[in-house]
Amino acid sequence: MTRIFSAALCAVVLALPAKADPFIEALETAIEAYQDGDFQFAEDELAQAQRLLGEMKAQGLANFLPPAPDGWTREIDTEGGQMLGFMGGGTMAKAVYSGDAGRFELSLMADNPMVAQLGMMLGNSAMIAQMGGQVERINRVRFLREDQSLKAIVANRILVQAEGVDAEIMIPLLEQIDFRAMENF
Repeated sequence: MTRIFSAALCAVVLALPAKADPFIEALETAIEAYQDGDFQFAEDELAQAQRLLGEMKAQGLANFLPPAPDGWTREIDTEGGQMLGFMGGGTMAKAVYSGDAGRFELSLMADNPMVAQLGMMLGNSAMIAQMGGQVERINRVRFLREDQSLKAIVANRILVQAEGVDAEIMIPLLEQIDFRAMENF
């Protein structure tokens, strides 16, 4: 009897439609609207698909944010990147870490024109020295170290920025990031 019930349950579950992918749904709806000649609706659905893809990219970038150290909390914000459209686009994820020693923000910004401009500056040790900053090496990545701030460019396209408390508190967290994997983001 239990075998019959289990088989029936499996048949019902397999007959249910798979959970729809909102990105694919938006694309399919855009194609249908285009084929019907409703170009405005097609454009709106493409914008929706692009927004959904941006959210997925932001979540992928957020996966590089390390967990909170013992005694600290972490709040991840992947919504902050929505304002990047006004600054040329890109993807952003950030986290706020809070603990007894203070509070700091770790942000990751990828594929933004501003990041490319900063890359020229942060990728040059001589320019860092002229600015009065120190070079801090963390997992083979050069960071600009200033008062309560660490900044670096990874793969010439991703800005890694930690700000808010003494660098000695933020460095162990940054050491947990897999910058080699981030290069392939």
